[in-house]
Amino acid sequence: MTAPVFVLTAQTTSPAGAAAAARAGDVFSLLGPEARHAVSVRRLRVGERVDLVDGVGLRLVCEVLESGGRDRKDQLAVKVLERVQERPAPLRLALVQALAKGDRDAQAVETATEVGVDLVLPWQSERCVSVWKGPKAAKGQERWQATAQEASKQARRARVPVVEGLRGTPELCTWVAQVVSAGGVVLVLHEEASAPISGATLPAPVSQAAAGVAEGTEAAESTAVLGATAGLAPVLAVVVGPEGGISAAETAALEEAGAVTVRLGPHVMRTASAGPVALAVLAQRAGLWEPQEQG
Repeated sequence: MTAPVFVLTAQTTSPAGAAAAARAGDVFSLLGPEARHAVSVRRLRVGERVDLVDGVGLRLVCEVLESGGRDRKDQLAVKVLERVQERPAPLRLALVQALAKGDRDAQAVETATEVGVDLVLPWQSERCVSVWKGPKAAKGQERWQATAQEASKQARRARVPVVEGLRGTPELCTWVAQVVSAGGVVLVLHEEASAPISGATLPAPVSQAAAGVAEGTEAAESTAVLGATAGLAPVLAVVVGPEGGISAAETAALEEAGAVTVRLGPHVMRTASAGPVALAVLAQRAGLWEPQEQG
């Protein structure tokens, strides 16, 4: 069985920032909610293996030295066994998910994360029943980001997808044009499309080494740049509409921006499942599920 994964930051380690330069043999402690979950919920014991990740590719393979104790339920002491820097994939998967009623949109984010999505964009489509206005937009983004982090841990990923801010159709079309101009591909799922997703043209991948160099630049720290930037691995995005579907006007606007309309298959899927299924098809076609290089 694979080791459980917990996410660390500079603020949740003792000494502070210890993980950034950690090497085999180093000892430090994980603090805060993640440590509390490891100690009180997962009940990790001394000698067990645990993987600590930073969400952007660093994985520290560790052994538990001390798990909690009296008045220390939020502290997990570990020893680093191996430091692994996972290089970014040659393509970046993105999901543009229209808001949906209930938790179906969050369910799509969760499953897409398990499939391997790198970037998620909430979309306030014309026919969305759910509406994010004012403070609700920020709260919705935070909720989706938390969902992505938990799903990443479940999937044992070293990278946590970035959830960007809410976009309306005009802003989404601008993003689509940027992605396409940078060599990416945006596919709009539509039940009336004639072209199958299995035949869609995929972006030309970059080498993992080149993607890793670009990812390390200061510009890559911006989520806006993560959306579409030449030099980084190109984006392969899927656009999923709400329960009522994507309107003809929205479809036309997206196509004008450079998106391609495709059909997922012979059956009509719910908004919660269409995106993850499409991403799985594309990930397999692009070879993203094959073993990746590590630094």
